[in-house]
Amino acid sequence: MASPIRELFDSMKILLISLAGIGDTLIATPLIHELRQHFPGAQLDVFVLWAGSRDLIEDNPHVSRVYQKNLITAGAAASLPFLWSLRRRRYDVTINTHPQSRLAYRAIARVIGAPLRLSHAYDHHGWLDRRCVNRTVPQDYSIHGIENNLRLLELLDLKPALPSHEMELFLSDQEIAWAHDYVKQQGLQGRRLLGVHVGSGGTKNLALKRWPLDHYKQLLQAFRKSHPEAPVLLFGGPGEEAAHRELTGFLQDTEVLVPATGNIRQAAALMRSCHSFLSVDTALMHLAAAMKVPHQLVIEAPTLNVTNLPWGNPHRIIPNPAVAGRNLEFYRYDGKPIKGTDEELKAIMASVSVDSVLQVLDEVFRE
Repeated sequence: MASPIRELFDSMKILLISLAGIGDTLIATPLIHELRQHFPGAQLDVFVLWAGSRDLIEDNPHVSRVYQKNLITAGAAASLPFLWSLRRRRYDVTINTHPQSRLAYRAIARVIGAPLRLSHAYDHHGWLDRRCVNRTVPQDYSIHGIENNLRLLELLDLKPALPSHEMELFLSDQEIAWAHDYVKQQGLQGRRLLGVHVGSGGTKNLALKRWPLDHYKQLLQAFRKSHPEAPVLLFGGPGEEAAHRELTGFLQDTEVLVPATGNIRQAAALMRSCHSFLSVDTALMHLAAAMKVPHQLVIEAPTLNVTNLPWGNPHRIIPNPAVAGRNLEFYRYDGKPIKGTDEELKAIMASVSVDSVLQVLDEVFRE
């Protein structure tokens, strides 16, 4: 017998709100697929904050329409009319995906005004949150963000219908061809490529979870000496341009390359050619997992926890001795920055030695 809620929403409007990081939008794609599986005739729209998030899902066949508005840079004068335009669309349900912990995210759902407003309840959930959303499930640090998102189905009296769940990015033939041409033009065919992302998110104080650039200099210099057969591709966007210039200027190595990827989708297509990928926990870490890079290496930062590990892809965590399993003491989904002064957090990331990372790379490339 069909669920009454399924019959109701099969012909109605659903807005999925994903305003946290770009990687968090990628983590939301299994829930998007589940919603389409349950409600094949529904209008299923997505509202994202970042242009990179829009790029990730703009060709997703399960999505009806994508709205992108950076409410932070736009300010209230431009944001409120935009939110009011979404309100006029009269959505029947809004779904705030994990890990949108700030009250402001739920207040946005309240402004949009769907009768049914779904969200997780975070540690600091209070009466104002309950005024903004009307169905919640507790967020859980012991399970992945994808699993936290799938638990939202319970609020619609549903269970997951798909046999497995993967992060989904639907690349075009042109994007795949671009990556193929880049590999060919650079003479990289058949070679084991190491992808590296030296950056991280820039909101709050998340830039402080980056591994020191001087460590990357020493690491890549030693790695290229030990493995001259393995070129290095430096991935990133405008936020990493200065770091890339400094790295390439220091290394003076023609096989440490900075691909001119026009957007995150081209970066994803190129990752498919990588043998290994090294980063901290970033959007590109999730992208590498979605692209099934065979060897994924993650330098542990204070922000890393079970909810944001690479999903569905073999990976190795390079432990941070200064974190020592106390990740949730440094960072929780409460809207606050990583705990600690700038100097303390820089020292924490510097405690991961170059030798410890190089040892793991050596093991991977000697297999």
